[in-house]
Amino acid sequence: MGNNFFCNFNCIFLDLNKIHNGNNVAIGPRVSIYTALHPIDREGRNTGLEYASPVTIEDDVWVAGDVVINPGVTIGEGSVIGSGFVVTKSIPKNVVALGNPCSVQREITEKR
Repeated sequence: MGNNFFCNFNCIFLDLNKIHNGNNVAIGPRVSIYTALHPIDREGRNTGLEYASPVTIEDDVWVAGDVVINPGVTIGEGSVIGSGFVVTKSIPKNVVALGNPCSVQREITEKR
């Protein structure tokens, strides 16, 4: 965890691999961050095989409430993830990302 990290209540950090939170990161309520993965094919899955990919949240990120962040995702510096969305792919720096699956909606300007 970086400096000035804030995490609201009822969050889940499933950390079978590293979860890196940078400086000035704010995590809203009921956010889930998952690193665990399982095989897609049923034979592999039925063996109990499990693996994991890290999640990185860079500096100055705000993740609003009820967000799910999937394994292997990086959220770029200064970005905002809107509430209630599922992040399945990495998000670049300084953007607002919304939708299911979560995608970039616009860049963040100095005023808004």
